[in-house]
Amino acid sequence: MNRRKIGNIAENIACDYLAENGFIILEKNYSCVYGEIDIIAEDKSDIVFIEVKARKNFSCGTPAAAVNKIKQLKIINTALNFISSKNIVDKNFRFDVIEIVLGKKITHLKNAFDV
Repeated sequence: MNRRKIGNIAENIACDYLAENGFIILEKNYSCVYGEIDIIAEDKSDIVFIEVKARKNFSCGTPAAAVNKIKQLKIINTALNFISSKNIVDKNFRFDVIEIVLGKKITHLKNAFDV
């Protein structure tokens, strides 16, 4: 199975998980010149920008470890573009990571990083 197919499966798993936990999915695979955000959702009064990382196992470390400072900066800039393009005001924002070990475990890291 190629990386894109694994990514699509993981994003669908994450969307199901989020919906089961009361999140409203606003966008999936939002992209602009700065990068891409896997899932943008609403959690109560928060807009949540979510990076989904999947692995078959932990042999290369945790999935969340792949969200390094460079990736975080791309996500932040993409989020700012989304906020601006949608004219969103008076909302709280946060950045979460959902790591998935396929067939085994989902871990939701809320506030995984800050601006």
